[in-house]
Amino acid sequence: MTATALMAEAKPLQRLLKTYSVEVVTKDQKGIDAAGELLNPGAEVFIANLPHETPDSLVTVSTQLARHGLNPIPHVVARNIRTAAGFDNTMRRLEEEAGVHTCLLLGGDRDQAAGPFTAAIQLIESGVLQRRGIKRVGLACHPEGHPRVPDEIIWPALMVKLEAARQAGLETFLVSQFGFDAAPIIALARRLRAEGVTAPLRVGVAGPAQRTTLIKFALMCGVGASLRALRERHDMAANMMGGETPEALLRTCAEAQAADPSLGMDSVHFFTFGSVTKSVELAEALRA
Repeated sequence: MTATALMAEAKPLQRLLKTYSVEVVTKDQKGIDAAGELLNPGAEVFIANLPHETPDSLVTVSTQLARHGLNPIPHVVARNIRTAAGFDNTMRRLEEEAGVHTCLLLGGDRDQAAGPFTAAIQLIESGVLQRRGIKRVGLACHPEGHPRVPDEIIWPALMVKLEAARQAGLETFLVSQFGFDAAPIIALARRLRAEGVTAPLRVGVAGPAQRTTLIKFALMCGVGASLRALRERHDMAANMMGGETPEALLRTCAEAQAADPSLGMDSVHFFTFGSVTKSVELAEALRA
C-alpha cells in the first residue's frame, strides 16, 4: 500500500480517536498515576464504582484526577447507593471537591440493592444530579445484549432514561459495552438513529490485555457473538494478545462512521482491564 493510501485509510480512524477516554478502578493507584502522566489536560477518565467500595474512594480518586487537570467521570451506580441522603452528599462532594459535572449512570448488577435505588432512571428523576451541578450524563448500552436483562426490557428502559434526562435538562451520551467485533456496534448505532436517538455514541473497546483476561470479563459482561469469534479465530486471539484487535475493530467502526456520519459514533472508550498505560499507548499510536 502506498503512503498516500495509508494516510487516506488513517483519517477516519484518527477522527474517531480525536477524543477518547479510559477507565480506572479506585484501588489501581498505578493506573490513576499513569492517567495523570500520560493523558492530555481535560481528557476524560471514568472511575468504576464496585459494590464493596465506599463513596469516599470515588470522591478521592475523582479529586486526584482533577488535580492532574483531567476530567473525572465517576460511575454512579443506583444499586450501590445505601441512602438517599448519602447519594446527595456524595454528589455534593464530587462537585465541591473534584469539580465533577459529568457522570456515568448505571443500574448495577447486584441482586440486592444496598438502599432505595434499583435503577438509573430513579437517579435522574431524583433531582439530585441537577441540584449538585451535573450537566451531562452517560448511559450504557449493550450491542450484544445484557447478560441479565432481555432486550425487550433494556431497550425501552434506555429510551425512557434518555427522555427523562432530556426533560431534566441533562445532556446525554452513550457508551457501548466492549466487544471484539465491530458489526454489533455499528448495528446498534443504526438502530439508535432509526429510533430517533441523537445522543452521541462512544465506541467501547477492550484495551490490550491477555486473552484469558478478556474472556473472563467478556463472560461477566455478556459479550456473546464476538466472544465466540475470539474463541474460534486463533488469529484474532493472537492479535488481541498483541493489542492489534482493538485497532481492527476501531478501523471498521471509523470507516462506517466516515461512510455514514449519521451513525453518530464520535469517540472511543477503553476498558483498560488494569493497564491504563497500554490503552493510552495504543490510542496515541493510532492517532499518530
